[in-house]
Amino acid sequence: MLSDLEIKKQIVENKIKTIYLQFVDIQGCVKSLAVPSKQIDDILANQIMFDGSSISGFRENETMDLRLIPDRETFLKFPFGFSKLEKCARFVCDISNYDGTPFVGCPRSNLKKVIENAKQYGLKMKIGPEIEFFLFKTDDENNIIDGHTEKTGYYDLNKSKEYDDALYQILVALQQMGFETDALHHEGAPFQHEVDLGYDDILKAADNLITFKFVTKILAENFGFKATFMPKPLYGKNGSGLHLNISLFDEKDKKNVFFDSNAQYKLSDIAKYSIGSLLKNIKGITAVLNPTVNSYKRLVKDYEAPVYIVWSVVTRSALVRIPSKRGNSTRLELRSPDAGINPYLAFAVLLQTCMDGIRNKVDPPSPVEKNLFLFSDNEIKKRKIKSLPGNLFIALDEFEKSLVAKAALGEYIFNEFLSSKRKEWSEYRTQVTQWEMKKYIDI
Repeated sequence: MLSDLEIKKQIVENKIKTIYLQFVDIQGCVKSLAVPSKQIDDILANQIMFDGSSISGFRENETMDLRLIPDRETFLKFPFGFSKLEKCARFVCDISNYDGTPFVGCPRSNLKKVIENAKQYGLKMKIGPEIEFFLFKTDDENNIIDGHTEKTGYYDLNKSKEYDDALYQILVALQQMGFETDALHHEGAPFQHEVDLGYDDILKAADNLITFKFVTKILAENFGFKATFMPKPLYGKNGSGLHLNISLFDEKDKKNVFFDSNAQYKLSDIAKYSIGSLLKNIKGITAVLNPTVNSYKRLVKDYEAPVYIVWSVVTRSALVRIPSKRGNSTRLELRSPDAGINPYLAFAVLLQTCMDGIRNKVDPPSPVEKNLFLFSDNEIKKRKIKSLPGNLFIALDEFEKSLVAKAALGEYIFNEFLSSKRKEWSEYRTQVTQWEMKKYIDI
C-alpha cells in the first residue's frame, strides 16, 4: 500500500490536476466526485462528503450526509488518452456515515464483511473475470450502425483501422494501469471482443472490473465508438457474458484448496461442496449475477450461453465447468454471469454460497459430460435437469426466498436491491416495443 507521502509525490511528479473519488451504486454503476488534487489532504483525511439521497439503492428521498473513504491501495493514474483536458487519477472509495461508522448500503464495504467472515474457515477467494463487450458505431439516438451486416467472428481481424486503433489503445491502457491481461481477441458476434482481466483476490478483482468498464467506455468514445457491456444488444447473435474463474485458497499457506491429487477429477471435497452449493443455490442468486431485464435474452438455448443447472469437466455448455489445469490453478468456471453485475454484490453472494456449501457439506450431483445444447427437450426432462430462471421477474422471486443471498448482502442491501429491481421489471413490462407493434398492429 502506498503511504500518503508516496501518493502526494506521485501527484506532483505526474502533474495530476484532478482526482476522481469513485464508488458504485446498487446497480454497479460507477459514481465519481472530481476533486482538485490540491485538496489531497482533505481526501486522505476522509473529509470529502456527498448527499447519498439521490443515489440508487441509498434510500431515495432520505437526506444522508455520507463520507468517501479512499482506499490507498486503489490509487491509480488514469492512462494516456483518458482525458483530453488534463491528467487525472482515482481512488476507489468505501462509504461511511457522517460519524465515521460504515454505511450498511455500501456494496464494497459489504463485500469486505463477507471476506472477513470467510476467514473463520481460513479461506479466501480469488476470481479471474473473462469479460466480453461490444464496440459499436452508433447514431445520435444510440441506434447501432451495421450491427447485422458485419461478418467478423472468432479471432478474426477487424476491417477498420480506426476500430483497431481503439482496441489497441484499450489494451495499452490496461497495461499502463497494471492489469495482467491475456490478449484481447474477437468473439463470435459482430463487433464483439473478450479480454481476461487476470486472477486476483475478489476485492481487487471487483475494483479491476469497474475500472476496466469505466476506462474502456471513455477511451472508446474518444475514437467515436460506444463500448457496451449490455448482455444482448443484437437480436439473433451471441450475447456477452462474464465468465468467472473461481478458486479458494488457504489463507496461511496460500495453497489452492480446490486441488486434491488423490481425489476423483483431482478435486477436493471443498471444491465439490462449492460446486454443489452453487448448483443448489444458483436460482436464488441469479438476480445478482444476471441483474437486468436484458440479461435473460442472452440466457437462451442455441447462443452458447448456459441454461441448464449442471456441472462438467468436459463441456462448455454446462453452467459450471472445471477447466483442465490443476495444482494451484485448479478452479471452477461459472459461465452464467454477465457484465451488468455489481461485482461487489456478485462476488459477495458467490463467496457466501461456497461457504454455505462447505459448512453444510453439499455434495454435487454427477457431472454431465455431453453437449447439453444437443439434448432434446424430452432428454432434458427425462434427466430431470433444471434450468436457470427465464426472466428477471422469476429470478427476483427466487432471490426473495434465498437465505444465502440475504446472508451475503445483509438486510439493507438485500431489500434495496429487491425493491430497485422490482421497479425495473415493472417499468419494462408496461413498455410497448417495436416487435409488438409489428406483430399486433393489424389484429
